[in-house]
Amino acid sequence: MPTIVPFETLTDLFLNLSDKYKNSGKTAFAFKPSTDKEYKSIFWDEVTDDVYNAAAWLVESGIQPGDRVALLSENRYEWAVVDLALQLIGGVNVSIYATLPAEECAYLLQNSGARVLFASTGIQLKKANDVFENCPDLERVVAFDRPRTDDYLKPAYVSLFETRLSEGKNLLSKHEETINSRAQSIQPGDLATLIYTSGTTGEPKGAMLSHKNIVSNVKAAHQYVDIYDTDRCLSFLPVCHALERTAGYYAMLAGGAEIYYAESVNTVAKNLTEARPTLLLSVPRLFEKIYNRVKKNVEEGSKLKRAIFNWAVKVGNKYADGQRGIVSLQKMMADKLVFNELRGRTGGRIRFFISGGAALSKKIIRFFRAAGLPILEGYGLTETSPIISAPRNEEIRAGMVGQILKGITVGIQRLGKNIIICQISGEDYPTHKSSEEGEILCRGGNVMMGYWNDEEATCQVIDEDGWLHTGDIGRFQDGYLQVTDRIKHMIVNAGGKNIYPGPIEDLFKTSQWIEHIIVVGEGEVYMAALIVPDFDMLEDWADKQGLSFQSKKEMIEYEDVQKIFEQEVKEYSGNLASYKKIRDFRLIPDEFTVETGELTPTMKVKRKVVIEQYQSLINEIYSKDKYDRR
Repeated sequence: MPTIVPFETLTDLFLNLSDKYKNSGKTAFAFKPSTDKEYKSIFWDEVTDDVYNAAAWLVESGIQPGDRVALLSENRYEWAVVDLALQLIGGVNVSIYATLPAEECAYLLQNSGARVLFASTGIQLKKANDVFENCPDLERVVAFDRPRTDDYLKPAYVSLFETRLSEGKNLLSKHEETINSRAQSIQPGDLATLIYTSGTTGEPKGAMLSHKNIVSNVKAAHQYVDIYDTDRCLSFLPVCHALERTAGYYAMLAGGAEIYYAESVNTVAKNLTEARPTLLLSVPRLFEKIYNRVKKNVEEGSKLKRAIFNWAVKVGNKYADGQRGIVSLQKMMADKLVFNELRGRTGGRIRFFISGGAALSKKIIRFFRAAGLPILEGYGLTETSPIISAPRNEEIRAGMVGQILKGITVGIQRLGKNIIICQISGEDYPTHKSSEEGEILCRGGNVMMGYWNDEEATCQVIDEDGWLHTGDIGRFQDGYLQVTDRIKHMIVNAGGKNIYPGPIEDLFKTSQWIEHIIVVGEGEVYMAALIVPDFDMLEDWADKQGLSFQSKKEMIEYEDVQKIFEQEVKEYSGNLASYKKIRDFRLIPDEFTVETGELTPTMKVKRKVVIEQYQSLINEIYSKDKYDRR
């Protein structure tokens, strides 16, 4: 078992890590300079100096314990420096997704009352300048990078991070006593950060997470998942998101792991081979894309190639189940013929992946498991800091999201029924191995303090007994938690059947032709779907057919393209119950993006937005003459 430094607050975490690794030559972070081909390591000595210098400047700027400081930035070393400096002096980190438009950034700045804003690139600095006058509490902006045009630096409230860090170095002797005093006075119950929900409906809400909330979650996660000081994590999920913040940042630091920053979301494939991480956190879409590319390559190959692939997956899963003897020899051959190339593309050192944010198909989990690349699929919410359940290293079960972490109590409540307590806080295994399906409720040290300046919304999710109502439907099977879908996503068809679209959509997303799918059918006699094709796949197919199209709209209207999706819908609906089968569909010519509003910053589809935007297609599916034809 790995050991972690003792800590009760995030402040303790930094101080004790600094004491342990300073002067040791241990890498804490690494990044790729824009002019370099290789990663540059940042050792704990430099981290310690930078954090204290940043803290000195923040104190000089008048930041008091409890004051909010915002970061509008991608994942990068400077973000970590500011965050650790804030934890040192009692400030509150308010992180803003770099993908958000200026008006949404303004809302978060206004709502949080942030006094200082750190902005990363020139693009983010432009947003800051655009909204500054509309944010009355905002006093100054600090840019991590020098923008291409100095026009963005001309306002008196803007300065460069490197300048402020230099000032902090000169101010450290003046403020060192104050910094140390504040660090010693920080308590577990103090507010550490506001993490705004990216939510699929309504305005974002700021979940107030205390030091205790996050620390209890990090410690509990370490009891389930081994992280060593020899590990290396490639960071690319937004650190604004609770999963990356706790599991990909604080938990990695606590284990002494190195954090390597991806250059961008678009360079992850390249950075995997350069950074060669042992651990990687992701949302399901990355694994879905990898799986679909492998599947496409196999299906385009010979009959023999397909047979070898299917044989290798079976052998890999037998080996993962613990079978040895002749299976060991078969596994060596399967690796050579099939899996070594895939592992090479991940850098060749991955011990395991961690997936969160949405459900992942059982088929995909089994494929990666067979390849020797196990995926640990956990479950949680921003409001629970975020992890509620996770599998132990050796206990991965496809379709399940592990067992409840120690220190957390989970209940299952059927609508209008009493709560069944399925895990008592602190026990190793659930007191109820199985339960009926119902809403998942959570209680424990990981549950947020509430929503920032929103008592009404807080009372809607945390009841008088301290239960946080997750809004998710799930059940226990043999002690493992299974999450079905969101309550608000439930579809009631014309026959009164309750249908959760999530599992159906997860099934269809294993199709190499489908990028996104939204199942619809509220109040209707059959299920249908809106489908965003994987346009890379379609364009590749069109090239091989010698076809060219002027637009995506023209492409999806082509008869043979429609036939491809008719076949996919028929095949994937085959094993569904009759009332769940997809009977009709419409292809959407527009790719979903964060910028155009269909996706949250963590790549979840905003179902309500999509349905409103494409209501005409849904109306077309369920038009009266369509019913008459059926």
